[in-house]
Formats: sequence, C-alpha cells, structure tokens
Amino acid sequence: MLPPHSVEQSLAIALKEPRLALEAVQPVVEQGRFAAKCLCGRPLVVSAVIFSDGHDQLAADLLWRSADQASWQRVAMQPLGNDHWSATLQIDEQGRAEFAIEAWLDVYASFRQELVKKLGAGVPVDLELQEGAQLVRRICAQAPEHLRGEVAALVERVEAAQSQEEREAVLIDPSVNELMRRAEYRPHLLRSRNYPLDVERRLAEFASWYELFPRSLGEDGRHGTFADVEKRIPEIARMGFDVLYFPPIHPIGRTHRKGPNNSLKAGPDDPGSPYAIGSEEGGHEALHPQLGSREDFCQMVEVARQHGLEVALDFAVQCSPDHPWLKQHPGWFSWRPDGSIRHAENPPKKYEDIVNVEFYAEAAMPDLWLALRDVVLGWVALGVTLFRVDNPHTKPMPFWEWLIADVRARHPEVIFLSEAFTRPAMMARLGKLGFSQSYTYFTWRNTKAELQTYFTELNQPPWRDCYRPNFFVNTPDINPYFLQRCGRPGFLIRAALATMGSGLWGMYSGFELCEADPVPGKEEYFDSEKYQLRPRDYHAPGNINAEIARLNQIRRENPALQTHLGFQAYTVWNDNILYFGKRTEDRSNFILVAISLDPFAAQEAHFELPLWELGLPDDADLHGEDLMNGHRWTWHGKVQWMRIEPWHLPFGIWRIQAGN
Repeated sequence: MLPPHSVEQSLAIALKEPRLALEAVQPVVEQGRFAAKCLCGRPLVVSAVIFSDGHDQLAADLLWRSADQASWQRVAMQPLGNDHWSATLQIDEQGRAEFAIEAWLDVYASFRQELVKKLGAGVPVDLELQEGAQLVRRICAQAPEHLRGEVAALVERVEAAQSQEEREAVLIDPSVNELMRRAEYRPHLLRSRNYPLDVERRLAEFASWYELFPRSLGEDGRHGTFADVEKRIPEIARMGFDVLYFPPIHPIGRTHRKGPNNSLKAGPDDPGSPYAIGSEEGGHEALHPQLGSREDFCQMVEVARQHGLEVALDFAVQCSPDHPWLKQHPGWFSWRPDGSIRHAENPPKKYEDIVNVEFYAEAAMPDLWLALRDVVLGWVALGVTLFRVDNPHTKPMPFWEWLIADVRARHPEVIFLSEAFTRPAMMARLGKLGFSQSYTYFTWRNTKAELQTYFTELNQPPWRDCYRPNFFVNTPDINPYFLQRCGRPGFLIRAALATMGSGLWGMYSGFELCEADPVPGKEEYFDSEKYQLRPRDYHAPGNINAEIARLNQIRRENPALQTHLGFQAYTVWNDNILYFGKRTEDRSNFILVAISLDPFAAQEAHFELPLWELGLPDDADLHGEDLMNGHRWTWHGKVQWMRIEPWHLPFGIWRIQAGN
C-alpha cells in the first residue's frame, strides 16, 4: 500500500491525465526522431487511432506548417470507423515541415447526437433543450474574437425561438454544429508531439538516371570532353532520361594508378580509376583538365537543362595519394607506425590508389567536415542538383545527417542518392538521415517470390516512409549474373522490372547495347570502364534504345508508375511470370504488368483481372490497352489467359478501365 502522500501525488497525476488516447500516428519515422518523406505539391494522408472512454463524440484536427512559418494551418480529421481517423495535407514549399494532431471531446456533437436519438424515439426533450441552450451560451462565451459576430447571432437565434419545434430545429441544425466546432471549445484536449516532414520536389521520387563516363565519348581513342557529352545529350533525352549522372570528373592521381582490368601497373596513357581523386591539378573541387574547363562544364550543364536533363555528380569521400589535402592537411588522414599512409581496403580487395580521410581525427574536426560540405556547395553553385554518394555506409552517420541538412537548408532542391549495398538497417537509416533515394537489393532479386516479396516490403512501413528505392539495373561495379547469361531478352526483362517497379530507376551506359562480358566467375565487367576508355557505337545492332524510350514514355504518361508505391501482386498460375498492378489511390490510373522471368522460353498462364478493386463483379467487362503498341480490346470475366514470348517482348504493360 502506498503511503498517504504518495496516494495524493498519484491521484493528482491521474486527475491531469487525458481521457483520450492518440496512437499509431502515420507517417512517422522512429517516433518522430527522423522526418518522414513527402513530395511538394503532393497530397499526404496523415492518420491516427483516436478514442476515449464512454460514448462521447470526438473531434480531431491535423495541424501543419512549413519550417519558416510561425502559425499552424488546420484541417479537420475525418473518422473512418473503428477509431481510425485521417486527414490530407498538401505542402507547396520544399524543405522541412512538421505536423501535429489535436483531439478532444466534442461536447456539442455529443449533445446533438443524443438529442436526435431522443427525438427519433419520441422521448420528451424539454430538459435537453434547456441544456442545449445553456451549452450554446457557454461555448459562445469563450469563442475566439473573429467568431464573435456569428456566435452572438446564434445566441440571439436560440433565445428568439418561440416554440419547442423552433428550438429543436436550431439545436440540430448542421450549420450550428459546425459553428460550435469552430468556436474552439475543446475539453480534455490532447495534442501529439510535433512530427517532422522532409518535403522534396517530384524528381526525388520520379526520375530516370543515365550514367556515363564523359572520358569515353571521344572519337578515335581520344579522351572525351564535356563538348562530346553535349553531342550525346539529345539522344539521352530522346530515350526519356531526366538525370545525367557522371562518376567522378576530378583530376586522377598517378601514384599506384590502376591499369586495365584493375591491374597494379598502368601504362603511360592509361587514364586510371576516376575514384582515385586528386592530383597536383586539384582535388574534389577541380575538373580533370582533359574534360574541359569550368566554363565548358557550366555550358554542358546548361545544354542538359535545355533538353530536360539535370546533372548528377558522384560525391566520393576518398582521395588519391596525390590529393592536395595530404600535403595541406596531413592530420585529416590515417598514418601507420612506419610513416606510410593507410590505403583503402575491403579484403580481399585492396585499393592501392585510394586513401581515406579520418573523420574523427583531432585535426579533422570541424575543418574536414566543413571542407567536404563546401565541395558540395561549390558544385551546386555550378548547376549540379543531384549527388550520388559513394559508399555512405562507410562514413559517419552524424556527418551525413549534418551535411545533408545544411546543404538542403540552403538549397532544398538538392537530391542525394545513397549508394549503399549493405545491411537493411543501415540502408534504411541512411534514408532516415536525409538521403532522398537509395540503391537497392533489386539488382539481386530475380525469382518471382524474391521480387514480389521485395516490392511489397518497400510499400509498407517503415520503408515506405523513409526509403525511396532507385532500381539501377547495372552499375560500373555490378555486372549481374542474370545479364551475363540471358542475352537481349534478359536486358528487356530487367528494364521492365525497374521501370515499372519503381518511380526511380537507372542504367549505366552499355546496358542499352546489352553489354555483359564478365570477368569469369565475378559480377564484374571485363575491360571495365573504371580503368580504361570504352568508346561505343550506341546504335549497334541488337540495341534496345527504342524499348527503353517507350518504357520511359509510358512512365511519364501514367501517374501510377511514377512511384514505387501502389504496388499490388495479383494471381497468375505460373511461377515464371511476375504479374502485378500499379494504381493511383483513386484508381483513375490503373496499370497491369506481366513480366516473364524466363529469357529463353515462352511462358503462358491463366491470370485474374482485379475486377474487385474497381467494384466490378466477376463477370464484368474490362477494357485493356497495350501501352507498348497501342492495341485495344475488351476482356470478359475475371479469369483470363496470357502467353509471353521472350523473342518478341518478354513483358506486357496494360492500362485498364471499367467497361460501360
């Protein structure tokens, strides 16, 4: 038994506890420690579970504001049944924002509900009418100043009612109920904490990335330039890409420079790995002199913009042994007992041409952090709006949270892509820290079960609110085994999976030519472009340029395909066919996708049309349109049949509409 003073204290606490419960607020990441992701100008549904003891009616408001606003905007939340509530907000300004939820006992709505019930049951309501009049006066007496005219008119209307019928009509009038709500009488008010939002532009969720090495675009073995990139830009734009991404374009060190196929000895004309950043000509802030000048770079960025492309740069926090920082700031690096510098390693791999900075060295804090931030800001000043960050999971998490927040506070349009193929918890955490997009496990998901499970996971919390997947089909580092053995149909399969599965996808140049010559037994390219120039004929026979262009066009024309959300797997009786839908919330844009995962043989199966999602019976008609060729038809009934032949096209993309 508690001593008397403890009982009094516990009672005092209990008397102040709210009568309402407010739970399961969404979207929320880590109880509000991190910001949930949303898009500028895109409606965002906020939901919660709200309930109380007893049978009183409740009311709730969603409050929200942008980071630079002092006052809150309000929108009434609507009950959905079973204690679930929701409201929709739309923020038209990029940057940080926040929301909160307030809930309270709606005394007048409770009174009105009881009065309506009694009137319907024929119960005498004389006392109820007196109580209602008193309640109106009490609520009106404390109404905010801007409502004084309306509430005074209401009180006068109540008092002027001569008959019981008139008083009943006033007190159950829906407009009176609405005015009482606006009068801000909120007993037992309960307010949530403030939950942060990261509001980004559309390109953060819907974009098609094209990666190329500018140095490989020169003719007749010549080192490429930004002028060569300009010549290629119109064709990249015609394929439907909107982000042009370059690996590092900085000066490359000579010390331990790598030769072809990652050999330890480079010849005098070997260009080296662009990830060995820095030489006597400059570091992360400088351009490789053979690519061109800053003026050339800025002109290329402008040409890209004129064609609807934004430029993304690789931000690799690593240095060549020749980087100027080693002489200027030796305390930013890790040195071994014999005086040599520690090179980068990922056993059994060694990167003799790369050294890493030491983020927490005494001499590095805060100068190194500020210098790296200034590198990013310097490229933003030259027109770069996106950064693909190399291996961010090997750098301190507090660094990324600080850097991204600092950069985006100044330039909210900047987008960061995380290149982290690592443990799920870390990949999700990087999204929480502020990365707009992330590389994914998609590259290694090949079977129907793997793909279906993965796409579904990405549509559910917590991934849905903190992680935007960018489905790159290949990278200079990753030549997937699937592509090595599947030929042209395999490339089309992966292109369809990527473009239809997520609003974000990317490809490294050569994919459109179905390049897949591997280092035997490895997911690496033979004669890798990371270590040598790789000029290409981008119109070589067997290319899939037209198919990629059409896939990108389909994405642009169909809102359901402009996000990874809205995925739903459907029934098809064949484990070699992945069959799913992507649809907007209102079902106004509904796409069905069937992809054969077998690049060698025809696959056929019966499948179900999702008539139930359109509110249709099993025997209804459904109009279909093949978005690859424009063919139209009408299906009759729920169960249909398909056949996919990979030598023609290993997938089908159909837009559906209910029949008349």
